[in-house]
Amino acid sequence: MKLEFLVHINEFEEHAIRLSDFNSAQARQFKNVIDGFISDHATAIEIAELDFIEAVNCRLLLRMSEEDFGIRTNDVSQFYCDLTMDAYKNMSRLLEPFGRKESKGYEWLYDLDIPIGLLFSAGSM
Repeated sequence: MKLEFLVHINEFEEHAIRLSDFNSAQARQFKNVIDGFISDHATAIEIAELDFIEAVNCRLLLRMSEEDFGIRTNDVSQFYCDLTMDAYKNMSRLLEPFGRKESKGYEWLYDLDIPIGLLFSAGSM
C-alpha cells in the first residue's frame, strides 16, 4: 500500500493524501489498524511506520481530536489528520468493503470542506 501526497487534484486547487495500490488483505490490515486505534483509545498513530505502508513522499499522523479538522500540514511532507472518534468509526465502516473482495474502486475517508482530502484508492489512478 502506498501513501502519497497529491497536489492540485482538481480545478479548485484541492489536494489529497492517497492510500493506494493495495489488495483486500492490506485493506483489512489498514481497517484493523483504524479499529485498534479506536478501541485502544490511542492518541496518535504514524501511518508511514506500518509494515505494509510504503511512504512515497509524505508521512501521515492520525490523531484523536475533540473536533473534526481533517488533514493539515506545515511543510507538505508531514501531515496531521485530526478527527473525532465518531469520524474514525465512520472511516472504519467506509473501509470495510475493500477488505471483503478485490476492488478497483475508491472512497474519500472523510467529508469536510478543507483543502486536503484523504483518499483510499485500490488502483493507482
